[in-house]
Amino acid sequence: MTPFEFQRAADAQGAIAAAAAAGAKYLGGGTNLLDLMREGIEHPARLVDVTGLQGDIRETEGGGLLVGAAVRNTALAEHRAVRERYPALARAVLSGASGQIRNMATVGGNVLQRTRCTYFYDGAARCNKREPGAGCDAREGFNRIHAILGASEACVATHPSDMCVALVALDAVLHLAGPDGARTLPLERFHRLPGERPDQETELKAGELIAAVELPALAFSARSTYRKVRDRASYAFALVSVAAALDLGPDGRVRDLRLALGGVAHKPWRARRAEDALRGERLDADALRRAADAELADAKPLRDNGFKIELARRTLAATLLGLSGDRA
Repeated sequence: MTPFEFQRAADAQGAIAAAAAAGAKYLGGGTNLLDLMREGIEHPARLVDVTGLQGDIRETEGGGLLVGAAVRNTALAEHRAVRERYPALARAVLSGASGQIRNMATVGGNVLQRTRCTYFYDGAARCNKREPGAGCDAREGFNRIHAILGASEACVATHPSDMCVALVALDAVLHLAGPDGARTLPLERFHRLPGERPDQETELKAGELIAAVELPALAFSARSTYRKVRDRASYAFALVSVAAALDLGPDGRVRDLRLALGGVAHKPWRARRAEDALRGERLDADALRRAADAELADAKPLRDNGFKIELARRTLAATLLGLSGDRA
């Protein structure tokens, strides 16, 4: 491991000042960054510990919740307001990692974890994310878990976070702080698709810090859930996952809904085409099939992952039928 300097920040401004040094990175729970350092992929010259910053969950004036970036994942999933008003988020966090990891991992760190695949960790493999311009061995390699939406010739990795899929479906907004001041950004716009530079994964500016994640008030967020399909029950990354919130009218038609997919793209995938197709419709087999087909129309499977298209169709339908009260 490359030697590095360690500094603990007392406040956001102190963290931003410390992170101005060349090669500095923010450190939350370290469940991703320290792993990458041990593997020789990340080589920060300075780690700025931000776990002492905003670590509580507060009510907002608008009726939502403001979740500090230093809140541990366990605390987020166990918080009463989260469980009652945003159950999709609590379920996503619980499906994402073991209890030991959830006790360490922070909300901000989860949002910032690297989009990656097994080839990213393999120093003998070509990986544009690890070394821009090197090539992507995953495209012609074992690519069963890789992206079917939004990928590029440069990268086909999928975003690993379960929590972020639920946050995107719930219209979460990031509160950012940096050398140029504070700003907000919808989480849906925070992660980038790979394009030609898959190493540039987010819209963070140099030195910026995630201060908090805001969950806006959503009238039907209490009727939400998260469903994850994976190869094994022991905290594997999703093959496909669905976060959904549903509002049905008295006639059984969809008044409004929110949908996001995980395991299918380089970022949490907001399923807006499916949302548009289902508003005003009854959740019958034809409507669900049309919605899934609309969302997956641009899917481009690789040699080993074409099954994800049908798996996404079925998981989307089962999730919404479960929320509607029909068997799924």
